[in-house]
Amino acid sequence: MLKPASTAENPYRGVFASTPCPLAADGTIDRQGLVRMLGHLADQPGIRGFLINGHAGENIAMPLDDQIEVARIAMDAVGARSRIMVGVNAESTSVAAAHAAALEALGVDSLLVFAPGSWAAASDTEMAVTHHRAVVEATGLPILLFQAAVHAARLAYSPETLAALVQLPRVMGIKEGSWEVAAYEANLRLVRDRAPGVTVLGSGDEHLFTSACVGSDGAIVSLASVTPEPIVQLLAAVAAGDLAEARFWHDRIYPIARAIYADPPHGRTNARLKACLKLQGLIDHDGVLPPASGVTATERTRLAEALENAAVRTRPPSKSAAE
Repeated sequence: MLKPASTAENPYRGVFASTPCPLAADGTIDRQGLVRMLGHLADQPGIRGFLINGHAGENIAMPLDDQIEVARIAMDAVGARSRIMVGVNAESTSVAAAHAAALEALGVDSLLVFAPGSWAAASDTEMAVTHHRAVVEATGLPILLFQAAVHAARLAYSPETLAALVQLPRVMGIKEGSWEVAAYEANLRLVRDRAPGVTVLGSGDEHLFTSACVGSDGAIVSLASVTPEPIVQLLAAVAAGDLAEARFWHDRIYPIARAIYADPPHGRTNARLKACLKLQGLIDHDGVLPPASGVTATERTRLAEALENAAVRTRPPSKSAAE
């Protein structure tokens, strides 16, 4: 069986919620909504911290100044009790390094570096190392990597590239978003071999159960912004070897994961996440940044039904009772 990352001091284990950024009706940052959402999630048992300005936070569409402001709000709201990880996503390496330095000046705990979107067309190991090393050298912060989905062309790092990146200074973990279980396991085994102190945190919301059974150190997922308890309970049950309990929570998660991430039309993840948060009363508006569009009435109904399923509290017999 694969063992967890071996470095006991590595704090990047457990569940981190990758959060959307609530917007006001005019499209500006909804500061009160952001503070309310983060405070609610920080109170949830088992939520170790947050990924701010990840893909769920619309970092590609959001100006860098606004991203700095979102990080500042998060630090002020929950930075004293939650670990704040912030995404760095820029096409230019020099912009990424400068943005990372500005985030460090705010006092954030760590950075998660995304591959520039243009790399989908062409990239190689040298480019990836150069980009990440520039961010490493611009700050003294812990760094986490993002492994993109297998269908995202060259944004998904090759084994050679991943092996080089995990050995850079201060790389502490990976948000493993291959979204395919065989690739997830191959990358997990590679990291355990090349950099056994680096944590691997699942990012495939629909198959967190499978990934956890293969082996994981936790999860960085946007679904934890909407259904934190089932995700925390699922991973805890797998760690305890209680597969009946884990399947129960997986059954709670699966419909809402499908409704948000998989059901057509695709590309509506952020809008669906915000619609869920509005249905839960955590934000007032569920608008998204252009060119994305909001959810339809049909989508909203499906999301409401899936949320209700995720909230079911009827539990299966515990492992000890069954024995």
